Amino acid sequence: MDSSRNCCEPPATSSVANNRPTSSKRSDSFCRRWRMDSFMAVAWGAAFSGMSAVCDKLRNARRLRRLYSAPVSMISCLRNLSPVLCASLLAASLLAGCAAVRPVSRAAAPPTPGGDASALTVIAEVALKRGDCRAASEAYAHAATVAADVQLARRATQVAMACEHLPAAWAAAGRWRALAPGDREADALYAAVALKLYHTTEARTAIRDYWRAEEHANSAGAGGTKPTRPDGSAGDRVPAPDPTPAGPRATQRTAKSMTELTALLLEESDAPAVLMAMSGALEPPASSPETLTLLGELALAAYDGERAQGYAQQALQRDPKDPAALRVLARAYVVRGDAPQAVATAREAKAHDATRGGFELAEVLASLDRNEEAHQELEHLRSGGAPTAEVDRRLALLAFASGDLKEARQRFTELLSSGQGNETAQLYLADIAARDGDPEGAIAAYRRLYDSSVALSARSRAASLLLDRNARAEALALLDDYAADHPEDELDLTLAKARLLAEHGESDTGLALLAAALERHPQHPSIEYDRAVILEQAGHVHESVEALEQMLSERPDDPTLLNALGYTLADHRLELAHAEGLIRRALAVMPDNPAALDSLGWVHFRAGDAKGAISTLEHAYSLGHDAEIAAHWGEALWASGKPGEARRVWAAALAREPDSKPLKATLKRFLPDAQ
Repeated sequence: MDSSRNCCEPPATSSVANNRPTSSKRSDSFCRRWRMDSFMAVAWGAAFSGMSAVCDKLRNARRLRRLYSAPVSMISCLRNLSPVLCASLLAASLLAGCAAVRPVSRAAAPPTPGGDASALTVIAEVALKRGDCRAASEAYAHAATVAADVQLARRATQVAMACEHLPAAWAAAGRWRALAPGDREADALYAAVALKLYHTTEARTAIRDYWRAEEHANSAGAGGTKPTRPDGSAGDRVPAPDPTPAGPRATQRTAKSMTELTALLLEESDAPAVLMAMSGALEPPASSPETLTLLGELALAAYDGERAQGYAQQALQRDPKDPAALRVLARAYVVRGDAPQAVATAREAKAHDATRGGFELAEVLASLDRNEEAHQELEHLRSGGAPTAEVDRRLALLAFASGDLKEARQRFTELLSSGQGNETAQLYLADIAARDGDPEGAIAAYRRLYDSSVALSARSRAASLLLDRNARAEALALLDDYAADHPEDELDLTLAKARLLAEHGESDTGLALLAAALERHPQHPSIEYDRAVILEQAGHVHESVEALEQMLSERPDDPTLLNALGYTLADHRLELAHAEGLIRRALAVMPDNPAALDSLGWVHFRAGDAKGAISTLEHAYSLGHDAEIAAHWGEALWASGKPGEARRVWAAALAREPDSKPLKATLKRFLPDAQ
């Protein structure tokens, strides 16, 4: 099994991941099956997809951090956010840099004075200087618990978050919030840590407090009264906002702040969890079109098309011409499989705004696999005076997503020659060389990007190609050299190395790296999750299942874990009834998630119902265009006596993703002569 397939990225109709330069997150053999951080689907799923307004609004606040375009660092991505969220995170990133310049192996923790906050602070600072992030986090968290000092609790939270020490971050953030009621920064970071630990109820409470504080501050500011700021003294939290409607500017400021908070939370958790917490905190008070549209975007990212549709329709009741709400509604119809309504809604958006709506129409058409119509719409936009660079960029992406590498190469090259391209276009050209079977050319192209804004992606992909050629030392040096200059990415680089090694036959080494990482970052869910992935890849299925079950006991409603465990059981023909139950629980949270739908179809296939699996697998593929879903769909067709249809499905998927290992393995079993 390719254990990556459940990493579902945001739907091709949601926009939580615009301008992603590759076909998968983290790695082709890790994410798409297991994690559901935000689904970008192979080659952007149902085509090039500009994705939802959440990231359209936040695009400048995000940069690539994790291998293969996974969610970026909370600290790095929030550079353009409001000061109330940014100051703490900037300090945290600086702390991370100090702490990781000279990483050390975990030594025995020094004796900690029981209640001396000053001594504990000194111990923490010394630990930071010597690179012992864990000891620093724990000492600071301990100091925060024994002193009624807001700034100390704040710094303890910053250090623990920068060091990815979640137990310490949870303790420190809770202390900070208790000492400074009404502090929006404390509420925001507490909610972020809570969601990372899947403490949804606690996150919802903090989000509600943050929202109330924003409403109070903006309403007071609009009325000419200077809002108060917490000084650390004891007191009640900001009361619920006055039911009298706030002015338009105050409402817009609050909506902007909530969008910024959403960006922070999406960096730390999956979209379904963020939606669960955010909607519970904002409903029913959420009534502005901006807030309703934000919730609609979140629902799209969480693969709940019906809910997204509802939010968009509520927003349109308040403003029938709201372009953002029309965009959400069109994409919700795509997710729900209602192509006529999706196109009609996109055309309505175009009637209100010919250029912006025209781009939306082209995107919807591409998401529906109507690529020729999307191409024609883009050319029509060009002739109508739309920005040439944007038209050319989208045409290049459309060609790449549909598997037309020749046209994609030509268009990306022309973009660069005309000065309209950027480092992302160069990354696409390197990817095209790799897909075309030219590893030397691809490595050379990636090498030119080693110190660029897409450096980590370029280095990671080059490392994978080098490992394919048994150039192990050179491959790992690419990541180690980057780590020396970017210590804040230590955890992600460790995870990347572990996955790359596991994918190239060194599972034991990868597991050892993860064990060491857990010493530095205790109880970290990403490390524990990757460990389960690599165990399954290495053939230790029962150990993998046990690891997932242990995680699920701590996060019983996490749809990612429910689906991962359900699929693993189904793929290995274990406890099929239980597997189906787990998958259906995941689908209750994210009903339109293509990976979970694929899991449902696959468990039906494993149970002997090939014909019954076909429609579910077909729907899953229409949403995600993932090669492994195509492999499953084709296998179900073949087993149902439809080999011709199976061949067509496999051929189309292979054109989109020629390097898919699961698809190639399926073809080798059924069409050995075609290899």
